[in-house]
Amino acid sequence: MENSRDRQYMEQALCLAKKGEGFVSPNPMVGAVIVKDGRVIGSGYHRQYGGPHAEVNAVAEAKEDIAGATVYVTLEPCAHYGKTPPCADMLAEKKPARVVVGSLDPNPLVAGKGVQKLRDAGIPVTVGVLEAQCRELNRVFFHYIAAKRPYVVMKTAMTLDGKIATVTGESQWITGEESRRDAHYLRCKYTGIMVGVNTIVHDNARLTCRLEQGKNPVRIVVDSCLRIPLSANVLKEQESNQTILATTSQASPLAVQKLEALGARVLRCRSKDGRVDLGDLMDRLGELGIDSVLLEGGATLNDAALREGIVQEVVAYIAPKIIGGAQALTPVEGAGTARLQDAYQLERMRAEPVGQDIKLSAYIRQKANAQPV
Repeated sequence: MENSRDRQYMEQALCLAKKGEGFVSPNPMVGAVIVKDGRVIGSGYHRQYGGPHAEVNAVAEAKEDIAGATVYVTLEPCAHYGKTPPCADMLAEKKPARVVVGSLDPNPLVAGKGVQKLRDAGIPVTVGVLEAQCRELNRVFFHYIAAKRPYVVMKTAMTLDGKIATVTGESQWITGEESRRDAHYLRCKYTGIMVGVNTIVHDNARLTCRLEQGKNPVRIVVDSCLRIPLSANVLKEQESNQTILATTSQASPLAVQKLEALGARVLRCRSKDGRVDLGDLMDRLGELGIDSVLLEGGATLNDAALREGIVQEVVAYIAPKIIGGAQALTPVEGAGTARLQDAYQLERMRAEPVGQDIKLSAYIRQKANAQPV
């Protein structure tokens, strides 16, 4: 049964796990704390993809033998050989008195097997301490395992009256420097960043993370006819920063050849109403191991993504400005919904100040028949 001490140490493990954000995908973020006689004798977290897991790092940093200790870990210890040996086997050999697990691992290669290995070794295991928080931390991982598609976050910056640009198209800068810096943290946090080709044609964006020691996302450009200029910034430095161009059969073979010669990866997706089928694109990206996408699309791509049902979360930076004007762009264009009951419903909304702006985050309420997140 969950007790206050278990929650206290699991909270510490969660704080550690979050340090791996942006560096461990498509693996989950995991933290571990080892407690003996009321003292924390070791702690660790999964630092980078392919590196030692949280439990291994915690044991390596332990000041003394962990035999007789309690190990707190936010996600079930792995039970299979991947890039590293099974953590469940390692813990069983070390003989802790007890293991406390935040959440079971949804990966079919683990899914209860790690807990069972420990119990078979005679080690009591408690499961479900701060489970909701542990699952929330790894919502990208849980979604990707269940849906085999990327977790998509639609990010936008707008004025208080919901405008993303003036009537002449001027948009730099709607929000303040602090919000722009926070948005670059999102670019580091998620595996891919996706825009429509118009963003490249009009802004020639690089789509990189400008934070010191930040990780650049995989750049994904939705371009149904391959209109992207060969001089575009996103086509430069392909050796260190990959670009994927999602197109359709409308694209000419010569355009494909020229773009691939520059190092870009061209994905020919199914066509839907003459445009890239975003559902098919998500399937293709999932197959490539891209577990999450930050959607920085314009109003048209945002509308298509919402209509296709590929968006799981929305992040909006709202600036204390009013532009006005019926012709000024809003974050989502298209025909819109005719009835309020058909509007996209948001839930679990969170608000926080970022400089002079407000950052709103919320989840798209999934329909009853949608994949679990």
